[in-house]
Amino acid sequence: MNDKEKSVETEEQTVSEEGVANAHESAEGESLSPSVEVEIDRDSVDGLKKALAAMETKADDHWARYLRTAAEMENVRKRAQRDVEKAHKYGFEKFAGDVLGVRDSMVMGLEAAKENATTESFTEGTEMTLKLLDQVLARHGVTEIDPAGETFNPDLHEAMAMIDSPDAEPNTVVQVVQTGYEINGRLLRAARVLVAKA
Repeated sequence: MNDKEKSVETEEQTVSEEGVANAHESAEGESLSPSVEVEIDRDSVDGLKKALAAMETKADDHWARYLRTAAEMENVRKRAQRDVEKAHKYGFEKFAGDVLGVRDSMVMGLEAAKENATTESFTEGTEMTLKLLDQVLARHGVTEIDPAGETFNPDLHEAMAMIDSPDAEPNTVVQVVQTGYEINGRLLRAARVLVAKA
């Protein structure tokens, strides 16, 4: 290769490098020098166009999937919100139906007491109604907390007062003022108690 050919090759290489640099600057938003022209291989442009078309197709597919997923998630959210609203409105429907049986029993007991107003019959009717109510509560997971004689437990009991009680161990429940209740192992109402002093 002679000096002339080397000079031409060096010039072409310089122009090619300048074209690449200017193309890079254009991509970053800077102006190109109008005097520089770059020759780009036609095959590589077609290849880039095909690759771009493939990527656009893929992007469109991903966008469509995203829209479907977003719509599905919105439907799930709305369905869950409706279920929560129904649970708030009708969650105690079964319990209310069972309590109506207790009310019916009380009404019948009052009517019977008006006809035969004896203390024994009224007491018996009240005891039967109370037993029925306890059965309904138990069926729905409500259990009684009656801690008489047990050690005071602040998680389940509410101390009304500390009293002197020589017969009881210190810090034990001497008297239950009001029974407490749990629902499925969760405290519904603490038992109000009197506790023995130390």
